[in-house]
Amino acid sequence: MKIKLHNVRLSFPSLFRKATFEGKETKYEGTFLLNKEEHAEVVKKLQAAIKDMIRDDFKGQKISADRICLKDGDEIGRDGYEGTWSIKAGNNTRPVTVDRSKNPVTEDDDVFYAGCYVNAIIEFWAQNNGFGKRINANLLGVQFYKEGQPFASGEKASQDDFDMFEDEEDDGDIPF
Repeated sequence: MKIKLHNVRLSFPSLFRKATFEGKETKYEGTFLLNKEEHAEVVKKLQAAIKDMIRDDFKGQKISADRICLKDGDEIGRDGYEGTWSIKAGNNTRPVTVDRSKNPVTEDDDVFYAGCYVNAIIEFWAQNNGFGKRINANLLGVQFYKEGQPFASGEKASQDDFDMFEDEEDDGDIPF
């Protein structure tokens, strides 16, 4: 079942290149933050869908919260996650990425960043294998929705931050 998340904040985006963990490529992914007040009804529906999956796919067996992709942001301990629910979604296939007008977006367009607001299409799936039982989310697509305060400083260096050198000698001094 496809689920559309509307006007959610994007965190840890790896939409154009697979994320890496401990030096290994993993998946294309993103974490989506849902405001607890604004998205309360959506979160109730997500929780109900997860509960139904646990009942149907795991015969009602208890699944610990750390094995479910929907997490309480207040318990994560990251700046910007307070007052939110977070869903991490990933896929081995690159998700569809579009702008507000549904035009394709590439990495070079520099549209998506940690802190912007997006619409995302995900779908839950039940994992039951040698890695244990989990409720995960596939990331199918992301649409830019609006600008937001970047999680990182967002500041970049400019040409003016550098000195110009007349020769190739370096006197070894590091000016701080």
